[in-house]
Amino acid sequence: MKNSKTSDLVQLSLFVAIIVLMAVTPFLGYIPLGITRATIIHVPVIIGSIILGPKKGGFLGFVFGLTSLLTNTFNPTVTSFVFSPFYSLGNYSGNFLSLVICFVPRILVGIVPYYVYRALKKKVNSDALSLTIAGVCGSMTNTLLVMNMIYLFFGTSYAAAKNVEMNALYGIILGVIGINGVPEAIVAGVLTAAVAKVLLKYQKRTVAVS
Repeated sequence: MKNSKTSDLVQLSLFVAIIVLMAVTPFLGYIPLGITRATIIHVPVIIGSIILGPKKGGFLGFVFGLTSLLTNTFNPTVTSFVFSPFYSLGNYSGNFLSLVICFVPRILVGIVPYYVYRALKKKVNSDALSLTIAGVCGSMTNTLLVMNMIYLFFGTSYAAAKNVEMNALYGIILGVIGINGVPEAIVAGVLTAAVAKVLLKYQKRTVAVS
């Protein structure tokens, strides 16, 4: 039991270290795209969720959200106010809802994939397919929740920052989901299937030996 807890703590620490390393490495975790950023930091969160379970996965999602908060506070783009209550652009500033956008979707990224994988594993006779779909669902959880929360909570301010008409904003939101979110989801699905499959096998062997 003690060895198991120590192993879980070591694995959790490694995932946290990977998330932080990706966050602080330029053009790796957060990829600048003009006035916004793409990200692949959700990938270790998704894999951690599947390997370590939803509680530890949720914690990894919190760490992901914290890196986003710090990045958007200290290295902001013009729309960073939607992620940080400590950043403002002219008359537009972040608030408590910025923290909701920053943390809630990212925490769920660490929870949703675990349950998707477990549910599919019982019905689909393919571990690779179950892991791929879980990875895609985890990534789209982040993209869909973040972009729709931005529209609901900061629609007018976000439209002004992007210099677009409010009635055209949701079309822009859908464009971001399609152009950024879909490729991110595909990458997440492929990497989750490749990495998590190996880690799950190692985990089973470790349990069998202990």
